[in-house]
Amino acid sequence: MDDTTLIEVISRQVIEELTGTGCIRCAERRCEVGSLACDFVREIGKRLVPVGVSARHVHLTQEHLEILYGPGAQLTEYAPLYQPGNFAARETVTIVGPRMRAIESVRVLGPLRNYSQVEISGTDAVRLGMDPPVRESSYLKGAAPILLVGPNGSVFLEEGAILANRHIHMNPTDAQCFGVTSGTPYKVHVPGERAVTFENVYVKISEGVLLQMHLDTDDANAAGLRGGELVDLIVDG
Repeated sequence: MDDTTLIEVISRQVIEELTGTGCIRCAERRCEVGSLACDFVREIGKRLVPVGVSARHVHLTQEHLEILYGPGAQLTEYAPLYQPGNFAARETVTIVGPRMRAIESVRVLGPLRNYSQVEISGTDAVRLGMDPPVRESSYLKGAAPILLVGPNGSVFLEEGAILANRHIHMNPTDAQCFGVTSGTPYKVHVPGERAVTFENVYVKISEGVLLQMHLDTDDANAAGLRGGELVDLIVDG
């Protein structure tokens, strides 16, 4: 059995056993594939990571939430996300680009943060008539300007819109098993009919997170990924 077939078989079997559904749109479910990370390395020598597909979304500060939704506004949970403590809120906003092109009903994610930020795909950027840079979340220097419109008001972010870089969340134990470090670009191979190798994938290591690679919808569609599949993190040497 070649490597591509092996990864496909393991992905299918493990995810079906853990979820019973294939864990479609893993970013919105609590499958526990990440707990098997070290087992995969020991048993088959592969650094397998589940994929989460991240659609366009918004992060807000309390100040901006109240401007958009009114004084004293709080986020209300719509659905839990894969990472503990994170959730999709019922609240949505309209995002407006510099040419007054808009996308409505963009989901706000919680909890609230100390910065406001819009994460979109390259396809969204074309639709909005803008050219945001690729950035890590919260690194907003040079981010593209964008207008947020809510039911109670609007907020203009002079530096607010980014294309999120490809990244993998993992805890220190998984990072040690995988032999990876923060700040180093890695490659990730996606097997299958639309096989592709993503480059410049960065690892975010922190306590209390579950193993998961985040891709935007453009990258996911290019590789034929829906969320929940296992991909192979490549560590040279």
